[in-house]
Amino acid sequence: MAGPAVTGPGGEGWPPSGRQVQLSFGDQRATVVEVGGGVREYRVGDRNVLDPYPLDAMCDGAHGTPLIPWPNRLADGRYSFEGTDYQVAITEPDKHNAIHGFLRWRPWLVLDEGESSVVMGTTLYPLQGWPFTLEVAVSYSLGEDGLTVRTTATNRGRQACPYGCGQHPYLSPGQGHIDDATLELDASTRIVTDDVRQLPTGTEPVEGTAFDFRRGRQLGGQQVDFAFTDLARDGEGRAWARLTGTDGRRAEIWVDSSFPIIEIYTGDTLAPERRRLGLGCEPMTCPPNAFQSGEGVIRLEPGQTVTTSWGARLS
Repeated sequence: MAGPAVTGPGGEGWPPSGRQVQLSFGDQRATVVEVGGGVREYRVGDRNVLDPYPLDAMCDGAHGTPLIPWPNRLADGRYSFEGTDYQVAITEPDKHNAIHGFLRWRPWLVLDEGESSVVMGTTLYPLQGWPFTLEVAVSYSLGEDGLTVRTTATNRGRQACPYGCGQHPYLSPGQGHIDDATLELDASTRIVTDDVRQLPTGTEPVEGTAFDFRRGRQLGGQQVDFAFTDLARDGEGRAWARLTGTDGRRAEIWVDSSFPIIEIYTGDTLAPERRRLGLGCEPMTCPPNAFQSGEGVIRLEPGQTVTTSWGARLS
C-alpha cells in the first residue's frame, strides 16, 4: 500500500509544525503534523470540516492538538497523586495555570502509515512534576464515516500514574466567521468557571440560559469558553456537536463514551485576524482542573492501556 505524502523541507526550511503527513480518501484530505502530533487541516473537496491553521505559522489556540496527560487548566500547576505533591511548569502565566498537558510542542514520530491513515506516537518520560513514563499513540484514519481519531496511552513506568486526555479541533463554518453559523450540542449541564482564571466553580443546567444549544441556535456574537457535560448519546453511544454554516452544510464532531465532556470555545482570545474562524469543540475525558480535584482522572497501573475515540465528518 502506498504511504501518505510527507512534505519535507524546501528552500525555506521546515514549516513551524514540522513534517506534514498528507492523508486522502476519495475527496477527503487531512494533514497531520509532526509538532504536537495533531491534525492541521481536514476538508472534503474544497470545504473545510476542521478549521486549519496556516502552513507557515505556529499552531495557535492548540488547533487540532492532543491534550495529554490532562486537558484544559490545572490551577497553579499543582496536584497530588498517591500522597505526593507535584509542581509542573506554569504554561498559562497570565492566569497562573498549567494548560493542556505536556505534548503540544514536542515532535512526534510516524509509527505506521498508509494512504488514508497514519499513527503518530511519542513517549512522555519523567520531567519536573511528572515522575511517570507514558507511551502515547494517536491514529488518524479517513474512511466512509469521515475522520476517526483513536488515542491509546500505556503506562510504561513502574508505578501507577494519573491520566486524562482531550483534543482541540475547531469545527469550520465554511466561509466567513462562526457568527452566522448554528451550533447544536445536546448537553444538559455547563461547568461554570470564574471570570479571571477560568477554573471550575460548580455546574448549572443549561435550561433557560444563553448556553442551551440542545435544539440548535445561531451563535451570533456570543462568546463561549466552557465545558459541557450530561451529553445525549445515540444508539452507538456517541455524542455529537454540529456546526451548520451558511452553505447549509454541517461540520460534525462525535465522541465515544470515554469522553463525558465537550468544551466549546469561540476563539475570541486568538489573534484578531484568526478570531471566530472556527469553533473549538474539545473532547475531554475529565473536567478542567481535574488533576487537582481528582474528578474523572484515570489511574493507570503499570502496563495498563486506555483508548479513547472521536471523529469528524461533513454532512
